[in-house]
Amino acid sequence: MAQMCAKERPLAIYDLTIRGAGIFGLAVAWVAVQRGARVQLIDPFGAGAGSSGGIVGALAPHVPERWNPKKAFQLESLLMADRFWAQIYAAGGVSPGYARNGRLQSIADEHALRLANERAQSAIPLWNNHATWQVLPAQSSGWQPRSTTGYLIHDSLSALIHPRKACQALVAALAAQDVTVLPEGTDHGQVLWATGVAGLEALTAGHTRSMGNGVKGQAALLKHDASGMPQLYAAGVHIIPHCDGTVAVGSTTERSYRSATTTDDSLNTVIKAARTAVPALQDAPVIERWASLRPRARSRAPMLGTWPGKTGHFIANGGYKIGFGMAPKVAEVMVDLMLEGHDTIPQGFRVEDNL
Repeated sequence: MAQMCAKERPLAIYDLTIRGAGIFGLAVAWVAVQRGARVQLIDPFGAGAGSSGGIVGALAPHVPERWNPKKAFQLESLLMADRFWAQIYAAGGVSPGYARNGRLQSIADEHALRLANERAQSAIPLWNNHATWQVLPAQSSGWQPRSTTGYLIHDSLSALIHPRKACQALVAALAAQDVTVLPEGTDHGQVLWATGVAGLEALTAGHTRSMGNGVKGQAALLKHDASGMPQLYAAGVHIIPHCDGTVAVGSTTERSYRSATTTDDSLNTVIKAARTAVPALQDAPVIERWASLRPRARSRAPMLGTWPGKTGHFIANGGYKIGFGMAPKVAEVMVDLMLEGHDTIPQGFRVEDNL
């Protein structure tokens, strides 16, 4: 049989086209491939080009009180993370820098101490013995934040990940399944738009009010080996001891800015706060400064579901600050919806909640 020339070769047909290779797009692609779907993944800027290529990676839970669907969804996603990231590491051979080492938080005053003790009790039924929330005496030294009350909160649910490396791990795992990130392509099958800030802007253009926007965050990477230790939260700063011998500190929250990708004195304030809260970081050199826009949907929760008025098109966006922690469950419910027509997206996460 004569070999077909390039122009005669039939186009590949896909079950799912994903536009956007940030954490939501990559995670959905992975789950869809595991279900046997033929997936096309497109991003002109490459994988993890926006906020998903960051350096902080605090997978921290909402406080265990005033329970609602958003908190239940996040709990399930955090509990899925161990297996989710282990499978990705095994498939592609690239570590995502994931570890569930818990978190220590400083307690600033007596009111905060009372709240912390109340939450320790409410965590028991709400977290259903999957994890603990405890109030512990602070130690005189070691890897911990300063606490004016002499007490710290320790929870065993918090995990950490290196966002940039997690995206690389997903790319490697998908490549092992013959799925690569393409710079361009034609839509086939169902189409998912996981395009971050640009996607929120496109949605807003078709409505009378904002569907969301980009919020700038700045973070820094310090050279200090605290691998295996819990993450810390103090003075409004996340302090993440990555497995590679670095510590990430961040981040700022900036709704107005001159440049989305440059750092400034706002980051210096964060670094100073981290050094003050954790004496072990006092002399740790800064080896990277990072800034980017994070997509924040109008409702603050992830925006998931069908694109109103566009048959066969779907949205996964707005994972503001919690995208990596939510990714395993977001991927599961979006694949259920797009490939099986099974809608389990909770109230508050739906696209129409932002209309």
